[in-house]
Amino acid sequence: MGRFLRIKLRLRRFLRRHSWITLIVRSFMIFSAAFGGAFGFITGILSDKSYDPHLFAIGVSFLFALACLWIVTQGIRLRLMRKKLRTIALHNEAMADRNWELQEAEQRVSNLFEAQGDLIVLRDYEGRITYANDAYCELAQVPRDSLIGSTVSLKVLEQGDVALEPNGTRVYDQRIEGPLGARWIAWREGFVRNNAGMPAEVQSVGRDVTDRTETERALGEARDQADAANRAKSRFLAMASHEIRTPLNGIIGMSGLLMDTSLTQEQTTYVKAVKTSGDALLALIEELLDYSKVEAGKIDLEHRPFALSGLIEDITELLAPRAQAKGIEIAAYVDERLPLQVIGDAARLRQVLLNLAGNAIKFTATGGVALIVEPGISPSEISFLVRDTGIGIAPEAQQRIFREFEQADERIARSYGGTGLGLSISDRIVKRMGGRIGLASTPGSGSTFEVSIPLAAAETDEANTFTAPDLSNQSIMLIAPQSIEVALISRRLQRWGAQTSIVSDAEVAEALLPERSWHAILIDHALGTPAMEALANAARNHAVHRIVMFTPATRQELLASSTPAFTGYLVKPLRASSLVARLTASPEVAAPSLAMEALAEPAAAAAQLPDKGLSILVAEDNEINALLMRSLLSRLGHTALITTNGEQAMESWLSAKSAGTPYDLVLMDIQMPRLNGIETTKRIRAHEAGEPGRRTPILALTANTLVEDRYACFEAGMDGFLIKPLDRDKLQEALAGLAASRHLAA
Repeated sequence: MGRFLRIKLRLRRFLRRHSWITLIVRSFMIFSAAFGGAFGFITGILSDKSYDPHLFAIGVSFLFALACLWIVTQGIRLRLMRKKLRTIALHNEAMADRNWELQEAEQRVSNLFEAQGDLIVLRDYEGRITYANDAYCELAQVPRDSLIGSTVSLKVLEQGDVALEPNGTRVYDQRIEGPLGARWIAWREGFVRNNAGMPAEVQSVGRDVTDRTETERALGEARDQADAANRAKSRFLAMASHEIRTPLNGIIGMSGLLMDTSLTQEQTTYVKAVKTSGDALLALIEELLDYSKVEAGKIDLEHRPFALSGLIEDITELLAPRAQAKGIEIAAYVDERLPLQVIGDAARLRQVLLNLAGNAIKFTATGGVALIVEPGISPSEISFLVRDTGIGIAPEAQQRIFREFEQADERIARSYGGTGLGLSISDRIVKRMGGRIGLASTPGSGSTFEVSIPLAAAETDEANTFTAPDLSNQSIMLIAPQSIEVALISRRLQRWGAQTSIVSDAEVAEALLPERSWHAILIDHALGTPAMEALANAARNHAVHRIVMFTPATRQELLASSTPAFTGYLVKPLRASSLVARLTASPEVAAPSLAMEALAEPAAAAAQLPDKGLSILVAEDNEINALLMRSLLSRLGHTALITTNGEQAMESWLSAKSAGTPYDLVLMDIQMPRLNGIETTKRIRAHEAGEPGRRTPILALTANTLVEDRYACFEAGMDGFLIKPLDRDKLQEALAGLAASRHLAA
C-alpha cells in the first residue's frame, strides 16, 4: 500500500510539472467517448437496410451513461474539493491563531526589553544598527528610524577594562555622555543569529551602573583615606611612644638607681611608688601600641619550635611575685600527652596567656589561679585553661568584655583599673593564630578562660629532657592550707602512678602518718613554721622524702628555722623537672641547703661581672638618659663616653679607631639631631667595609617598638636593639652575651 501511494505521488508531481500531457489525455478520452457515442447514434439512423431501434437505443443509452458518469465524476470531485477546502480553512485558522500568538509573544518581549530599562542594540557585521530599543535611543538622543541602518555610536568619556568570559561574551564598563550627565554603563556583547543563512549580529546589552560604580569609588576613596588615617595614627603612636618612653626611661631608670642607694624607710616607700607608677605607665603604653598593631593588621606570626612546658612554667614564675604579694597561689599543669615541643608563635602565645593570667590575679582576692594545658578537640589542637577563684563575670557582660575599651562593670573598672583592651587584643591574636577563646564564669565563684589553638608537634632530634617517673604503688601526702597548687600536683602524681592524699590540717596529717609507709610528704610553708617543723620531725620514721614547699619571699624565714628533718625543698610554683628530681633522689643524698644556695647567688652574680670593663661609645641626645646610661654602665664595670648627636659619635669613633683604641661597643640612639642613628650606623659600616678586622658591634637604643623600625636598624647594619625604658638586667645580659660571642677582652 505504501509503495502504491509513493507511485501515485510521483505520478501526480510529474503531471503537475507537465500539465499539457494531462490536457491531451483528457481531451483524447472525451473525444473518444463522444466520437464513439455519436458514431453509434448516427450509424443506427443512417443504416441502409432499415431503422434499427436497438442500435439507436444502444447509442442513446451509451450517451446517457456517459453523461451520468460525467455527472458522478464531477460530484465526487466537488465533494473532494469541499473536503480539501475545509481542511485548508482549518489549517488557515490554526496558522492565523499561531501568527497571532507569535505577534503577542513578540510584543511581550518587546515590552519587556523596553520596560527593564537596559540598553539593547544589534549591529550587523559592518557595524550598522539593525535594532535599538527606546532606552538606547533616549541615551543616544537620536530617533529609532535614524539609528536603523546607521553606524552611530555613543560618546565614550572613559573606557574600562575588557574581560572575556569562557562563552565568548565581552564584558566592560564605559562612562558615556548622556542627556542627564555622564553615566556608567556595564556592557555585555555577544554574537547572535536572528535569520537562518544570514551572518551573525553583535548584540550589545548595557545596564546603567552609575550608582554602583560611584559607590565603589566612594568606598575605595574611603578605604584609602582610612588606610592613610591608620598610617598617620601609627606614625603618631610611634612618635608619641618615643616621646613618652624617653622621659619614662629616666623615671624608671633613675628610680632604680636611687633604690640602690642608702634610703630611709619612708624614702624607699616613695621611690618604690615612683617606680611602680612608671612600670604601670609603661604597661599602658605597650597595650596601646599592641592595640594599634592589631587594628592595623600588622601582626606577623612566627612559626618556630618552642618548648611548651617551659613556656607555661616561665609564665607562672613571672607572675608568681604578683600573686604571692596578694596572698594567693598560682600554679601550672601541662598534660604529658602533649608533645614536648610545638611549632607556633611563642611570643604571641605568651602575650595572650600573660594577659589572661594577669587579669585573673588582678580580680582574685582569695584562692588562686591555675594555668592548665591539655589536648583539645582536634588532634593538633591544644587547650589552655586559665582558671581563677575571683569575683567572676556576669552573663550579660561575658560577650561584651571582648570588645575594645569594654569592661564587665564600670564600678569594678574604677576599683581595679585597666583600659579594657587586653581581652580584645588577646581575642584578635588568638583568631589570627587560627584558634578561638571562650569564657565560662559564675559571679562570686570565679572564671575560666579557654584558649584553643592548633599547634603542630615539632620534628626535633633532641632527646627528651623530661622523663616521667614510675611511682606505682607509692603513697604521697600533700599538706597545704590552700588547694590550688596541691590539686595540680596531685593530678600530676596520679598520672605518674602514685596514690595521693591531700590534707589541709597539720594535726590530721600527723594522725595519718602511722597508717602506712609514705614515699614522700610535701609540706607547704604556708602552714606556719612550728607546724611545718613538727610534721617533719613526726614523719622521720614514716616518710622517705620530707619536702618543704615555699615561695621565694619566705626563703629567709625558712633559712632562719632550717631543720635537718627535711630531705629537700621545692620553690613554688613547682616545675615538673624539680618535682621529679626530689621524688626520685636517693634518701642518702641530701638536697643542697638553702644557706649554700643563698651564698651562691651573690657569687654567681659577681662572676658575671667582667674582670676588665668594656669601652663603650654612647650616642644619646637626652641628658637624663645619657646620665642614666653612664651610671648603669659604670655600675656594671664598663667605661662609657657620651656623645649628643650622630656627628659627634662618628668623629669619636673615627678618632678612637685611628688612635688604635677602638670602642668595644656602640650604643646608638635612633633619633638624634644633625645625624640620626640609622645614618650614622650606615657611615660606620661603609667605613669598615674597606678595612680589615672585625667590625664594631652596634646596639640601637630606641623607644620605637614597631617592626618597621627594627628592620631599619638591621638593614643599617646594627647587631641588635635595646628598647627604652632600659632594664638593667636586660642591658647586663646583652653586654655579657655580646662579649662572650665576640670574645671581647673584659
